[in-house]
Amino acid sequence: MKKLYLYNTLSRKKEEFKPIKTSSRPSPSKGEGEKRVVSFYHCGPTVYWTQHIGNLRGMVCADLIRRVFEYNGYKFKHVRNYTDVGHLTGDNLGDADSGEDRMEKAAKREKLDPQKIAEKYIKEFEKDTKELNILEPTKKPRATKYIKEMIGMIEVLIKKDFAYTTDLAVYFDITKAKDYTRLSGQKLEDCISGAGKGDVSDSQKKCPSDFALWFFKAGKHKNALQFWPSPFKSSLVKNGEGFPGWHIECSAMSKKLLGDTIDIHMGGIEHAPVHHTNEIAQSESANGVEFTKYWLHNEHLLVNNKKMAKSEGTGFSLSEVKDKGFSPSALRYFFLQAHYRSKQNFTWEAMEAAESGLRHLKNQIRELGFYDSKGVYIKISGEKYINDNFKNKFLEVINDDFNIPQALAIVQDLLKSDLTKNEKLSTIKDFNKVLGLGLDKPKQKRGLPVEIKNLIKSRKKARQEKNFKESDKLRDKIEKFGYIIEDTKDGMRIFKK
Repeated sequence: MKKLYLYNTLSRKKEEFKPIKTSSRPSPSKGEGEKRVVSFYHCGPTVYWTQHIGNLRGMVCADLIRRVFEYNGYKFKHVRNYTDVGHLTGDNLGDADSGEDRMEKAAKREKLDPQKIAEKYIKEFEKDTKELNILEPTKKPRATKYIKEMIGMIEVLIKKDFAYTTDLAVYFDITKAKDYTRLSGQKLEDCISGAGKGDVSDSQKKCPSDFALWFFKAGKHKNALQFWPSPFKSSLVKNGEGFPGWHIECSAMSKKLLGDTIDIHMGGIEHAPVHHTNEIAQSESANGVEFTKYWLHNEHLLVNNKKMAKSEGTGFSLSEVKDKGFSPSALRYFFLQAHYRSKQNFTWEAMEAAESGLRHLKNQIRELGFYDSKGVYIKISGEKYINDNFKNKFLEVINDDFNIPQALAIVQDLLKSDLTKNEKLSTIKDFNKVLGLGLDKPKQKRGLPVEIKNLIKSRKKARQEKNFKESDKLRDKIEKFGYIIEDTKDGMRIFKK
């Protein structure tokens, strides 16, 4: 295996990846010795609303990282959670313990119970991830299924004197955490003095920056729709009824499914100063060992160089992208053009360029001979045709902190090279294991509907008569049916999007 390097937010530098575990396989004599294992936890969505494409970009980034590890021969244990309780709206203001529970807000908005809200938006999210060709995680835990584990971790934190109870909540005392701000790089004094910009309504709280592990069904949460009994004591509720804070969920689920120490934890850059900082504090205080070796964070997707916002009408969903006539694969291709640690600017013009670029790339591959004269797909044989020189170049860039934009450039270099068709096709098929763009099998040609054939016939006539205005109108009609027209020196070509 070649060395793989990644940028660790915790150390603020690029490091060689060294896994915690290897697994032994039974037949070393057959070349099946040790296989290195990656434990990977990815902060998934809060399932109260349709996920915008900024969130989906984060999912594609994680998918690419997984594909790179698997391309390198690692076994990848991938956990991506669903938050279906405890994520409060104050997180938008930098205060994750204030505001209304997002699931309850959605339940009131749509007049459904929180469980049905979760099921609705999980289903919608998984449809989006499938269309974007994102691989299924090993485990997809829902927070509400791990309440027992969260309570158990909170009990340990109270016993070890890292947490304390008020009448409204159980809090983690950040002053007792070891090097609390090492992920964010903030000074603890600044963190404390600048805390509580949102709603701080608990007078018994020791420090404004202490964060909630458990909210009692009291105060502003007395009418909570989701609540469970607990062993924690409050004079305001019976049986400790309440619900978990957002941060404890990921700590409990990752511990249960991946162990006390994991290889990689990933999420959006916005999670580093609060959510991930708090995960480290509570996990390491409860478990007594390092929580995560490598922290990865993807940057934001902007729209017209501004922050995405539903209030501004720029929180676009995948459905809205499709309604504009763009394919999910074009959106994936657009995402691949920027490094995961770089901001990326979304515009409709950029999507047009991505759709055109991907179509051109697939047409280049079609020209190599994926299909015979009757349009039947030709199965490309084997690894023996994969070009080692290009494969090594490809590995070098993807193993350098997952440089996917440079990997796309290598694909173009490959297509321009003097390799044989079999070498090009086999090597591209191999690269597609990482890229996930369907380059290994472009869509098979099929017979066109009669309506489309008639439109093409009319357009050919219009072009022969040099009636280009009519020709353009007919092109638009054809494209509304989901087909792409290309005018070449050899004539008109049409492809299904």
